[in-house]
Amino acid sequence: MSEPGRPSPEGIAPVATPPAAPGTRGAWTPVSAGSSPGPASAPAASGPPAAVELRSVSRWYGNVVAVNDVSLRLDAGVTGLLGPNGAGKSTILHMMSGFLKPSAGQVLIAGQAAWRRPEMYRHIGLVPEREAVYPTLTGYEFARFNARLQSLPDPDAAAARAIATVGLGDAQHRPIGTYSKGMRQRAKVAGALVHDPTTLLLDEPFNGMDPRQRLSMMELLRRMAAEGRTILFSSHILEEVERLAEEVLVLVAGRLAASGDFRAIRRLMTDRPHTFTVRSSDDRRLAAALMDEPAVFGVELSDGRLTVRTADLERFGRAVAGVARASQVSLFELFPTDDSLESVFSYLVGVR
Repeated sequence: MSEPGRPSPEGIAPVATPPAAPGTRGAWTPVSAGSSPGPASAPAASGPPAAVELRSVSRWYGNVVAVNDVSLRLDAGVTGLLGPNGAGKSTILHMMSGFLKPSAGQVLIAGQAAWRRPEMYRHIGLVPEREAVYPTLTGYEFARFNARLQSLPDPDAAAARAIATVGLGDAQHRPIGTYSKGMRQRAKVAGALVHDPTTLLLDEPFNGMDPRQRLSMMELLRRMAAEGRTILFSSHILEEVERLAEEVLVLVAGRLAASGDFRAIRRLMTDRPHTFTVRSSDDRRLAAALMDEPAVFGVELSDGRLTVRTADLERFGRAVAGVARASQVSLFELFPTDDSLESVFSYLVGVR
């Protein structure tokens, strides 16, 4: 992703503008950045089939475009699908799971079409965002129920293995309705893992979990990826993706804005221009002093507010207190005014 004359950060696949899908004004699709593709990368022209592959996939509902010309390829490892609410993350996961037919393009699981191919479910497990558990069943009964749906030869043994994998052994005979949110999430993972799939898809798996439960779930997903599984999870929280994902797909308004190494994309997010609102004992004096700070490229006094713009977040954070102290100004408040996910993603799309 770069402006003319500005190189793309290493490890990030930039975006381009191919012909628009029907009923749309434009589309984005990743293009190779020249670095080695990781678990999430543009589709390969040849070679063994990927665990999951999308080829120019779109999905629309009437005039509403939910997913717009997305191409990607997933192999073993943990990949984060990052985007604000309404970006199309759940729609992509449901197409990968065979529950939605793409309006255009192909969704492939192990090289075969996902739509209307029941044998595909031998390869994948889905952990939906919604509560897809029966509260009257015990954790063990729910896992066994899923094992029977998969026609496994020994559903009892398969359920026991799945329960042990997610660490629900002590609560396996309690009704799921008595479980905490984190335990219900693990019960859903047990149901998705009972047939030992090679690919696991999780939609916002950390919603409602406390910090301890999140750490436990992250460790479980890392362990499964280390065993050779393909793990794709969606999230709208940057920190979740940063702590778990090896690779990241950034989705904005149904379009794939960036893909590749998370650290490189996170660095771009950090280095983007930031805007802060400052309240102090003397905004005018502080504004004059900040103009001499190299990390600051703009200040504005308007309606009794001081707005500061910086392109170097880390340097500005280190400098602002010292500048205020040297100017004999007391800082009362300093907060970002453009730190939403939407603003970050808009920047990622805009810097091309």
